[in-house]
Amino acid sequence: MAQFYMMGNYTTQGFQGFLKDPKSDRSKAARAASDAVGAKMISYTGLRGTYDFVVVAEGTFEQAAGIKMATEASGALCNITICEAININDVAGNAAKIAGAYKGPGK
Repeated sequence: MAQFYMMGNYTTQGFQGFLKDPKSDRSKAARAASDAVGAKMISYTGLRGTYDFVVVAEGTFEQAAGIKMATEASGALCNITICEAININDVAGNAAKIAGAYKGPGK
């Protein structure tokens, strides 16, 4: 299974929910979303910066995209970016194979 990092933001609606319940444990909601599609949530962390949170989960891209679609459709979250962990050495190995065979335009 692949590992995904899903970073996103709370909307005004999401922040209003925190004002009503400041002790809301959003990791439980993130775990429920992951469990619903058969993915495994590894961690949930609130952030300071461009994004408000990051969730690390194992599963398929389709599962991660489903989580994004459903949670953004709720109106509480937005701007969820899904990043997939990769082995950079495997990528470099493929790039090296292509570099010898690929010819750019006009060459």
